[in-house]
Amino acid sequence: MKAIVMTTPGGPEVLQLQDLPEPKLTRATDMLVRVKAAGVNPVDTKMRANPKAYPGPIAPVLGCDGAGVVQVVGSAVTGFEPGDEVYYSQGPVRDRLGSYAEAALVDYRLAARKPKRMSFTDAAAVPLVLITAWEALHNRAGMKSWHKLLVHAGAGGVGHIAIQLARIAGAEVCTTVGSADKAEFARSFGANLAINYKEKNFVEAVLEWTGGKGVDIAFDTVGGKTLSETFSAVRYYGDVVTLLAPGPEINWSVPRVRNQRVSFELMLIPVFFDLTEAMTHQGEILRRGTELIEGRELRIHVDKTFPLEQAAEAHALLASGKTRGKVVLTVD
Repeated sequence: MKAIVMTTPGGPEVLQLQDLPEPKLTRATDMLVRVKAAGVNPVDTKMRANPKAYPGPIAPVLGCDGAGVVQVVGSAVTGFEPGDEVYYSQGPVRDRLGSYAEAALVDYRLAARKPKRMSFTDAAAVPLVLITAWEALHNRAGMKSWHKLLVHAGAGGVGHIAIQLARIAGAEVCTTVGSADKAEFARSFGANLAINYKEKNFVEAVLEWTGGKGVDIAFDTVGGKTLSETFSAVRYYGDVVTLLAPGPEINWSVPRVRNQRVSFELMLIPVFFDLTEAMTHQGEILRRGTELIEGRELRIHVDKTFPLEQAAEAHALLASGKTRGKVVLTVD
């Protein structure tokens, strides 16, 4: 099969198209999926640049989510059979090659039926960002209909899904963006307020929006200085969820005196540590996602697609910060 192989850690140029043997079922919970499209996510670029930063060996074929057609199922697989159209999120850990290939072994607990009204390309863009936003807002922060939220980078892949989940829950949401175009994009997905952080201090804007109280929940997808500043935009006893590992520059004095709860979200952890219940929960999130997509309550924006052999170009574009929504590799 054709696959994009990370020949060594480094820049996008280390991603090379090669011929590899097609994977064979190794576990009873495996499904062999003929991949039609693969999502490209910021975590892919980080794994490529520094695979040792993760809690398990990274496989040489990257790609954490995809969509395709089931070819073969293992003896313990339930709910799926050959011919089913599915989407899934599974990190490229140890012997699990990622989705940048013509075929992938996928644990059935991490998959769900692809929404019928969605193309393979659009479906491949959904799983990682949906699970990330869902776990952060529902499972970590306990989002309620009366909450006000701050979502950073609302024009990004995770951000524009998080905005929609907040809207579906009945909550109000503001978001940070870097341009007028991205502000309009975020509002089109349900943001009540889009703050151009290049023109206005986002903490001041949030406090103005909340009458000086601060938001109930902040979802940080940026890290570093942004995370440090975010604490001041969150109310006393509020929640902050971050996707990034805090560095030594983080000042913890504000969340300490405000009794804020700080949580972390790395949706690949169930795969790294074979956490069965957590994997099952992620499959359930995808099934709920299918319902929301079929009901036209949730949508994904694919900004650009590349053929599989142009994975390096896709990584370079993602790193530029010029995209909105998601980037996808088409395998067919």
